[in-house]
Amino acid sequence: MTITDRLIAPGATRSEAALCYSSAVVGGVTAALLARNAGGSALVVAVVALIGFDLFGGAVVNATASAKSWFHRPGRTARHHLTFVAIHAQPFLLALVVPGFGWWVAAAIYGLVLAAAVVVLSVPDQLRVPVAFAATVFGVAITTSMLTVPTFLLWFGPVLLIKLLLAHLQPDTPQAR
Repeated sequence: MTITDRLIAPGATRSEAALCYSSAVVGGVTAALLARNAGGSALVVAVVALIGFDLFGGAVVNATASAKSWFHRPGRTARHHLTFVAIHAQPFLLALVVPGFGWWVAAAIYGLVLAAAVVVLSVPDQLRVPVAFAATVFGVAITTSMLTVPTFLLWFGPVLLIKLLLAHLQPDTPQAR
C-alpha cells in the first residue's frame, strides 16, 4: 500500500492526488503563516501547520470519488464513520499548545462536531446532505461568533466541519456515480 493509498484512498487518480496534496500543502503553509504572523512560537506554528495540512487536505480528500468509494465501500457502517469523526481530536491538541485556545472551547468544538455527526448519520439517506449542510452552517456560526479562539485560528472550526460533515459523511458525489 502506497502513501497515496493511505492518505487519500486506494485507486486515487493522479489528478486527485495532485489536488489533494496541493490543498494540504497550501493549507498547511497558510495556517503556519497565520500563526507566525500572530506571533506564535515555533511549536504553535508547527502544530497549526500540521493541523492545517490535515484539515485543508482532508476536506479535499474526503470529497474525491476515490475516497468516497473507499470510505463508503460495502461493510462500512455508521460506527466506522462516527469513529473517523471521533478520532479528530485536534481541538484538544490546539488547547494544549496554543495560548488563548481554551479547553472549554476545544470541548465545545469537539462536542459540536461529534453531535452533528451523530445527527447526520441518524437521518434517512435522502436527508443526509441537507442535514449536514444545516449542521455545518450553524456550526460555522457558533465556532466563529460564540466561541473565543485566537483570530489566526478562525478557520479551524469551519474547515473541520466541512471536512467531516460535508465531505467525509456524504457517501456519494456526482463524480462517484
